[in-house]
Amino acid sequence: MRNKIRKKILSLLLAGILAAGLCGCGQEAETQKTQVAMIVKSTESAFWKSVFAGAGAAATEYNINISFDGPAAEEDYETQNEMVRRAMDDGVDVIIFSAVDYNANAEIIDQAAQRGIKIIVIDSDVNSSQVSCRIGTNNLQAGIKAAEAALATDDEELYIGIVNYDVNSANGQQRELGFRQTVEQDPRVKNITTINVLSTTEDARAGAKEMLLSDSRINVVVTFNEWTSLGVGWAIRDLNRADRIQVVAFDSNVVSVGMLETGEVDALIVQNPYAMGYLGVETAANLMNGQTGGPSVVDTATTIVTRENMYEPESQKILFSFEEEGY
Repeated sequence: MRNKIRKKILSLLLAGILAAGLCGCGQEAETQKTQVAMIVKSTESAFWKSVFAGAGAAATEYNINISFDGPAAEEDYETQNEMVRRAMDDGVDVIIFSAVDYNANAEIIDQAAQRGIKIIVIDSDVNSSQVSCRIGTNNLQAGIKAAEAALATDDEELYIGIVNYDVNSANGQQRELGFRQTVEQDPRVKNITTINVLSTTEDARAGAKEMLLSDSRINVVVTFNEWTSLGVGWAIRDLNRADRIQVVAFDSNVVSVGMLETGEVDALIVQNPYAMGYLGVETAANLMNGQTGGPSVVDTATTIVTRENMYEPESQKILFSFEEEGY
């Protein structure tokens, strides 16, 4: 009997030692996971929620720990810089970054790279030579697509209003450049007016209304991100000008798709934010595994969606890739 008890105690002791060893290995494996900080321009829009969904899926697939952060306002580069500093202090391996300000975010990104942190840019570029890979929309080409959609009208004379966001944000400026270079070749274009607003729905709404009321000739309006698109759509509705103005907007959520249906918006230039998030994390995993031969620039593509093609299966997949919660 004593021998049986002694054997049982010994087996339990051995099991406990084994479990402790396994636990220790699990904790060690957890600490050995690649630590990725995704720091972007905003966290609330459907666009960024789709980015996070793609990044989360890739983080699960590649066994990566990832955190998500971004300022409350898309113009707040100082808070973004503080978030990068915190990520540096936390000892992350990779920062996936979307810059509020092309120049004002550059120094802190260079500092992070000098500490050995890998830098991947998604969506909005930063003025740094230390970036391993840039993933996102070809913004010049996206601007060209917006121009093609804007010019798809029978009006004989075009007076164009551009509602753009922060002049220091690289992607908005590239989109406007591609747009201008294209529409300026069309002899129907008589005038182009640009305003820059805060990247909020209400500021874009107010700015668009003021622009339209100050120049009644404007018959085409283009805008370049999700929040300004909503603001322009509301301005068109407020002024009851859906039948008079061709509106080309960017991105998709429940509200903007509804505006496409009801006529306040005539075309949406839809990006692929899910791919930006997924490919950003996949690239982080590859870099940490020593795979350095990948492309330095990855274009995630855009699609023009209009009322004519919005119900086609491919358009539906593109339009409704965002998460509906909160809209």
